[in-house]
Amino acid sequence: MKILDLSLTYHWYDEIAAGRKKEEYRLCSGLYYRRLTHAGVVDLFDGKFRHYDAVRFHRGQGSPTTMLVECLGIRIGYGKEEWGAPPHKKVFIITLGKIIS
Repeated sequence: MKILDLSLTYHWYDEIAAGRKKEEYRLCSGLYYRRLTHAGVVDLFDGKFRHYDAVRFHRGQGSPTTMLVECLGIRIGYGKEEWGAPPHKKVFIITLGKIIS
């Protein structure tokens, strides 16, 4: 199983755990191009995203509290502000499925 590890603030972790937040957003930065695409850099991005079976969310930086959630796919677009996306900025959108553990 291929797993993407991400840290979240307590608020967004709790929203996903409660089933209210169905997407996670990350800025379109070099770091996330390297982690989420095959090209790895903005200038060479060819539209191909890495495949992840699940996302392991950590509740805070370095926290032992984690949750494993099914990853349904990754794309670039405009997220929902009520779910933490920055207004009027394109982001990586990680679509979440069911909570595995």
